[in-house]
Amino acid sequence: MANRLAVFDCDGTLVDSGATIYAALKETFRQRELAVPTPQIARRVIGLSLIEAMAELLPAMSPADHSDLAEEYKRNFMALRAAGQVEEPLFKGVIELLDALEDDGWLLAVATGKSDRGLKHCLDLHGIHARFVSLQTADRHPSKPHPSMVEQAMADAGAAPATTFVVGDTSFDMAMAAAAGALPIGAAWGYHEPHELLEAGAMAVAEHPLDVLDLIREHAHG
Repeated sequence: MANRLAVFDCDGTLVDSGATIYAALKETFRQRELAVPTPQIARRVIGLSLIEAMAELLPAMSPADHSDLAEEYKRNFMALRAAGQVEEPLFKGVIELLDALEDDGWLLAVATGKSDRGLKHCLDLHGIHARFVSLQTADRHPSKPHPSMVEQAMADAGAAPATTFVVGDTSFDMAMAAAAGALPIGAAWGYHEPHELLEAGAMAVAEHPLDVLDLIREHAHG
């Protein structure tokens, strides 16, 4: 019998990293003398891998420029980290949700547009790195909404699509889950609007982290 797996996005789902992401993006654009996107526009691309995010923000630029900007963003983010200015607090209720899911017998995984290094630093900071049986990042996979990250997480956990939930705050997460055959749950506390999550395939949208637990239990019990 397949194991039960809950796959979480990181930015906007587990942690509120939007302000730091925007700070690094703003500095990257400033260095290139590019018009800085508004916070509202920048939020739209959180969750994509960096090159794809740059392509969405600057569609007229070349793929080489998108790659260069992604590398500059990484350097600026690391500079913020070195200066102690990276803020990635856990959303209220996340720890309680993870505890309850584990108590119910669910395995946990992460699928994120972060790098391996960025994800490890974030999870280590909150002491939750070891709780996840699979950590899938942009370093080894195509950008969301490609299903590769969820497919690998299921393989690592011995789970099946029918026994796998994906919890995320963006339409990219919902589309990724649907493409993998998994069950998508939207996180309304993140960076995309609830109607966008539903339009992208969410079976339901949770207002708060612990609402995810209720949705999963309701589905598990038929």
